[in-house]
Amino acid sequence: MKSSLRFDNAITKLYKAFHHNTLNPEDFKQCAVGNILDNKDSWQHLTNRHGTTQLNYIGLVHQNMKRRFNGYLPNELLSIENAFLKGCDYHFTATMQLHRPENINDDKLFNGLCAVVSLLCSFDGRMDVMDCSKLFNYERSNSNRNLNKQINHFR
Repeated sequence: MKSSLRFDNAITKLYKAFHHNTLNPEDFKQCAVGNILDNKDSWQHLTNRHGTTQLNYIGLVHQNMKRRFNGYLPNELLSIENAFLKGCDYHFTATMQLHRPENINDDKLFNGLCAVVSLLCSFDGRMDVMDCSKLFNYERSNSNRNLNKQINHFR
């Protein structure tokens, strides 16, 4: 399946950022979305809280106008950043404050990128290139409870 221009451009920018050590979840210009948007931070004005997928008034205006930023709608950009941060082990506290993990290393950045690539594939309706179930001839079930029980048993 041929990939879209926006997908190819995003992957290329994220690849370069990762390998040139210019991927930083703490910087709006160097996070996943910042890199996709050519190291611009104007996207941060689409929401009131970094890491959430909730558009603010400005974001909703752009979304309703179907305005695209390097091919992505505002809600897609927030979803990309959310996936990246979660993949890097960020999470929201009960008071909705974004909690930073103790250390950010290449492994966490790579996990964040994997989450982003999977999401970008789903946006374009293409097979997830990060999914290795085909390689192992395994069909995913809706419930992974048995697998999780087995994994937890060995911990």
